[in-house]
Amino acid sequence: MSWKESAKKRAALEAAKHVEDGFAVGVGSGSTTAYAIEEIGRRIKEDGLRVQCVPASYQSFLLAVEFGMPVTTLNEHSNLDLYIDGADQIDRNLNLIKGGGGALTREKITACVAKRFIVIADETKLAKSLGENQSLPIEVLPFGEPVVKSRIRNIGGKPVLRMIKERFIPYITDNGNFILDVDFGVIDKPKELEAELKSIPGVIETGLFIEMADAAYIGSATTVKMLRREKINL
Repeated sequence: MSWKESAKKRAALEAAKHVEDGFAVGVGSGSTTAYAIEEIGRRIKEDGLRVQCVPASYQSFLLAVEFGMPVTTLNEHSNLDLYIDGADQIDRNLNLIKGGGGALTREKITACVAKRFIVIADETKLAKSLGENQSLPIEVLPFGEPVVKSRIRNIGGKPVLRMIKERFIPYITDNGNFILDVDFGVIDKPKELEAELKSIPGVIETGLFIEMADAAYIGSATTVKMLRREKINL
């Protein structure tokens, strides 16, 4: 296992420790979150932990089933005790860019109903500012894709339609939509950009997760450090 995979797993194991008996837990997508799902499944099997899991994507649904996590929905649990997910980029204020796996809309919905949102990542995901060498995923309605592209260019973005390279067709989200990966450069005012993008007809959701994460476990080659907001007592 590479140092990066070890760092991701180390961070995920720390986050999984926050899962308590009787919790309703949301889980996101990606390779880092997969380690957390596996660990929670181990605790269910070996320690008798009782939890209900709301997967934020079809990928995480399949992993939850594989590792023995009882799966439920937001219909049954519209308020979650905890949400665990990775991120593509994390700034010093725990604002995030997410959506590399394409599940940003469902992840944002799931995260917003959780009492606590813990991010897990390796240290390469840290940045002084969002947008540094990182594109911003935006989920868009296929019918409105050319309009959204044009409007994004007007505000300084460089949008690229995400494609499935092996098949030369657009990537389709779990919701049946397209993803635009947009280069905005350094994003100095993420909250304002989020509002501007959401005002464009055809934009379903953006990968900007602003003031949503409560804490982050960041793995390095040898250690894990916890970043958190002062107001949060974990």
